[in-house]
This record gives sequence, structure tokens and C-alpha cells, in this order.
Amino acid sequence: MRTETRLVGRMAALIAALLVGSLALAAEEAGPGKEEAPKAGSGWQHWHVNNNVTDVASVQRGARNFTSYCLGCHSLKYERWSRLGTDLAIPDKLMERDLIPPGDKPTDYILTSMPATDAANWFGKTPPDLSLMARARGRDYLYQFLKTFYVDGTRPTGANNLRLPTTAMPHVLSELEGLKVAVFREESKNEGGQVVKEQVFDHFETVAPGRLTEAEYDAFVRDTVNFLDYVGEPTQAARRALGVWVVLFLLLFTWLAWMVKKEYWKDVH
Repeated sequence: MRTETRLVGRMAALIAALLVGSLALAAEEAGPGKEEAPKAGSGWQHWHVNNNVTDVASVQRGARNFTSYCLGCHSLKYERWSRLGTDLAIPDKLMERDLIPPGDKPTDYILTSMPATDAANWFGKTPPDLSLMARARGRDYLYQFLKTFYVDGTRPTGANNLRLPTTAMPHVLSELEGLKVAVFREESKNEGGQVVKEQVFDHFETVAPGRLTEAEYDAFVRDTVNFLDYVGEPTQAARRALGVWVVLFLLLFTWLAWMVKKEYWKDVH
């Protein structure tokens, strides 16, 4: 009797664990809601993109953004144009007209036309491939990077970045976002009994507006990061959807196994 009680208890615990797992997968599949654009001075280190790769329209816009502003320097060497079109439900004619560069074929990988030697001469280093950047650095990192460029006359490109100081990348989205300067304040802290003063970022000030409003530029960046998140793992949306059904099947199978066990053991006592 005790053995059966313990077995039933274990089965109940397993069912509860599987149920919690299925609910977690369902919540992940539903995806987080979009946030409002972060306000200046709100602490850029805590800005979160909260993207959702199941939002196909957003990923489509991100693909457009990437080909328009990023493909000139960066590649996606693990993604083919044909895979991109299939996953994002983009018609072949639209792909060839608006996305695929002249001379490329749908079966080609998404590669930049910029020679690596020229990129190294112009920027000091070859721009990295972005296929796995969202997985390597994180989606929030990319979001913060694209949101924290500021004017810096001491840099060769005239721009600097809070997320990646002394970045070799120019602010290629400045025509959209506009130009802004970073305002720093002096802050004192004690280190080893001595007062040390350092410059700490306080807020941004716009010096020249861009073509987009702050909210529009924020949406532009979110769509772009959403696309890079998709590229890092093109099957993740299907994997999450399938995972929910797998967990539900395991729950059903566990219940059936418990019923069979109960039927076999009912006359043993």
C-alpha cells in the first residue's frame, strides 16, 4: 500500500511538473508585449527590447531594415535568401525586386558586397557577420547599441556609443534618429579611502532631428533586432510551438499510463 501511495505521489508530481512546463512554453510562445520607447535618463543599461519572433510582420520589416542599412557592411553567412523568403512568407517577385541585391540568386547566402580589405582600411577592422550576433551578445545588447549612439568629435567617425565605447561603426542610422550628444555629470566615489571623481552618463540632448520621431525610431530598432533574433535561430518559433504539443502529449500519455497501472494493480492488495 505504501509503495502504491509513493508511486501515485511521484506520478502526480510528474504531471504537475509537465503542466508547469507546458504553461511556460505557452507563455513564451505568446511572446511579450511591446513596451513604450525608453525615455532619456531612464538608465540605458536596463532597456529591454522584448521582441517577438512570431510577429512575422515585424520580422519582415526588420529584413527590409537590414537590407537597406546593414547589408552594405554586414553579412548573414548562415542564412539563404530562399530560406528568408520561405520563413517570412515573402513572394519571390517581391524578394527579387526589393531585397535580393542585383546579381545574387535566391539560393545564395546573404553576403555583403564590401571587400574585407576595404572594410578593414576604412573602419580599422572588418565588420562582423551578424548571423549569430543576437545569440552571442543578446537581444537587449543589440537594442541598447542601436539606441545609444551620440556625437563625439574625437572619434574618426564622429560618433561614439555607450554600449560599445570607441566603436569603429559609424552611426549609419543618424538620418533616421537624428544627432544627439551625451550629457555627462561628475560623480564622486570612495576607493581605498580616497575620493575619485568620474564622468557618468546623465541623458541625451538632440542637436539635429532625424526623419523619424523617437517612437518611430524605437519601433525601427525593435523590428531590426527582431529580425536578427530570427536569423540567429530561424526554427525557434516552430520549435516553441511544437514544444507545447509535445508537453501536452506527455501529459496525456502520463495520465493513460497511470490509468493502466491502476487497472493492473487494483487486485494486488
